[in-house]
This record gives sequence, structure tokens and C-alpha cells, in this order.
Amino acid sequence: MKLNKIIVSDNAYNSNDPYDIIRSNISVVNLLAEEGVETENQHEDAVTSYYVDYYLWQYKNGNFSQFVWNSQWSPVVNGMIIKGLTKIGASKHLELFFEQSSKVESLQEGVLQKFLESDYFGSNVTRDQLNNDSFYNLEEDLIVLHSYWLKNHSDVQVLAVDDMFSALEKVVGRTIAR
Repeated sequence: MKLNKIIVSDNAYNSNDPYDIIRSNISVVNLLAEEGVETENQHEDAVTSYYVDYYLWQYKNGNFSQFVWNSQWSPVVNGMIIKGLTKIGASKHLELFFEQSSKVESLQEGVLQKFLESDYFGSNVTRDQLNNDSFYNLEEDLIVLHSYWLKNHSDVQVLAVDDMFSALEKVVGRTIAR
């Protein structure tokens, strides 16, 4: 069964903290994955939201190189991030993502693969080359844009936690341990 809604908790939806709705969506995506539901059977924008958040925290915690290294420069993940940044209207972040992507794509043959197979920490010329601190100075709040997009999404379904589990159990076809 394919989930055709982005399910979030009513507490998260009504929270004054814009990150709460994002966190609620991430929890649902993670729970469904733990229950064996493939991303193809989840709402596409719920998964897109998940990857935009993944990108944000990878960059915040270790710069662009950490995102590249931890994601293994996955074309699927990159596509989801491009789609997500576009949908939420994060034009400055999208521009930086394309700029950084071109750095990765312009690496000499074999350099990216060597980087992905190397130790991330310690001396690492490629890691340092891929970093770009301008991310931290962008005058565009990715969390606020992301939250606004989720709250106003036509497929968002706001439920109490018990009702969330009931809806998700219909998707997985069994009771989920709470």
C-alpha cells in the first residue's frame, strides 16, 4: 500500500518551533523504513523533506564534504535534495548546492572515489577542497522555509499520535510496537 499523505502529529503542526513539524515527518519516514516500507511506497514529498533535512544537518555538522562523504555522492539523494530545495523555495541554498555539485563533478577522475573510500578525518585535501563556509552566512532560513512548505502542503495530514499509529499500521498491514 502506498501512503498518499504526509502524516505529522498535531502537536508538531501546532508548535511554535518550526523544526517540530520537520522532526515529526522524519519520525514517520524513519518508522516506516524500520517497518520495511520502501521509500517508493511513502509519500514522495515526505521523503523529499527527509533528505532536505539530512542535507541541512550534514552541512551544519561538517560542511559540504561531510554530506558528500556520508551520502556517498548518491545521484538519488542529490536529486531529492534538488527537488526539495526547489519545492520549498530555497533558491540561495539551491544555488549553493549546484555550485558545490560542480566542484564535485569537476574533480579529476578517481579523486571522488578515493575520497569516498578514505578516512574522513585527519589530513584530507579533497575534503578541504569541497568545503564552503558560505552556507553558514546564507540569508535564507532553510528550517523556516521547509516548515512553511510542510505546514501548507496539500497532502499534509495532521493527526494525534495514536491516530498516526493507526494510519501507519494500515500502511504496514500490522500492529506497530509503540
